[in-house]
Amino acid sequence: MLDHAGSFRSELAVAISLAKEAGDIVLRYHGHDLEVGRKEGDEPVTVADLESSQHIVSGLRAAFPDDAVVSEELADDGSRLRTRRVWYVDPIDGTKNFIRGLSSYCVMIGLAIDHRPVLGVLFQPNHQSLICACAGQGSFVSYEGQLRRLHVSQHVRPEDARLLTSSSNPPPDRDQIEAVLGLDARERIGSIGLKLAAIALGATDLYVNPATHCSSWDTCAPQVVLEEAGGVMSDMFGAPLSYDSPSTLHHDRGLVASNGQMHASAVARLASIFPRKS
Repeated sequence: MLDHAGSFRSELAVAISLAKEAGDIVLRYHGHDLEVGRKEGDEPVTVADLESSQHIVSGLRAAFPDDAVVSEELADDGSRLRTRRVWYVDPIDGTKNFIRGLSSYCVMIGLAIDHRPVLGVLFQPNHQSLICACAGQGSFVSYEGQLRRLHVSQHVRPEDARLLTSSSNPPPDRDQIEAVLGLDARERIGSIGLKLAAIALGATDLYVNPATHCSSWDTCAPQVVLEEAGGVMSDMFGAPLSYDSPSTLHHDRGLVASNGQMHASAVARLASIFPRKS
């Protein structure tokens, strides 16, 4: 992996190490009965989320003391707006699946510079699968001793796409989305990061999430993976995702991710049911 890090070799090495170590922490709790707390937005949180977050955040701050670190499990202290380099941490992406004892969750660490994602690491503890990408260097997956470069599919028409939706939070507009795109949902994955990785792998083509609660830690790492594999991610109206809002860490205009070939067409069709608000 480090041979494909470019100028981010030290950052990628630290992120990989911390993601794997956090994965070991998470695995100790996986499949056990856990006390589930609730946080803002009525989202679940467990001791595994908190311990994973603490380990990653402490490690990043020790390695890069001048960088800001944002985690799903920490309050936003505003430091992300005062520095060029910001790490975004999702200690367990797919917590609901994790709580259910499913393996479709991952640890995610991303780095943004000047509000643009440039490095992403996704680690699936149960499968020991590692996906990494650095800006300009391509996306790669390491699994069972094999390293493979990721490439998106070449499907062009939205009506030919394989569409992903959420297994844990299916959008209320899902049927309408599928109808307007001429699709049926083929597979449902709870982790946003794994959805975007599936597109990067060429296993599926399109993901539409009109919800406004998706956050920067959900997208920073997998956005790099997707884009370096040839894909595109935007808000529901085709504009770039924002990582510099002073008021929120949420992507309040939803998101669309695709293999890139069909992105403009999909956004245009979705405009008929999600008109841009003034």
